[in-house]
Amino acid sequence: MARILVVDDDPGIRSLLTDVLELEDYEVSVAVDGLAAVQAVEAVCPDFVILDVMMPGLDGFAVLEAIRALPGEPVPVLMLTAAAEPGTGSRAWAGGVDYYLAKPFTADAVLDLIDGVLGDQVRVSDR
Repeated sequence: MARILVVDDDPGIRSLLTDVLELEDYEVSVAVDGLAAVQAVEAVCPDFVILDVMMPGLDGFAVLEAIRALPGEPVPVLMLTAAAEPGTGSRAWAGGVDYYLAKPFTADAVLDLIDGVLGDQVRVSDR
């Protein structure tokens, strides 16, 4: 079963993504801020990370930098942002993000992207 880490300080977004991903048989872990996200990446070893940009403590860019500094195969990261600042997307790409979506987003857009990346991994419903 593919493991997804959802990192967002907004409980509504965490809940929405968790519900949608669990319905698709993904194993979901959550983190509510940047520091918890870095700890969760090391503890959970997710197959995919959904990462908010604007969070208390470490922002998404600092978390992305920490994720990219870890040894081993890089985990795919999708950054979500409501930031309308020009340059946010370019900063994400320069930091090594794999995918980038602006809020508001649709659950289908997130699922399509994750399914495309993790489609070859065995999920519970496929066993």
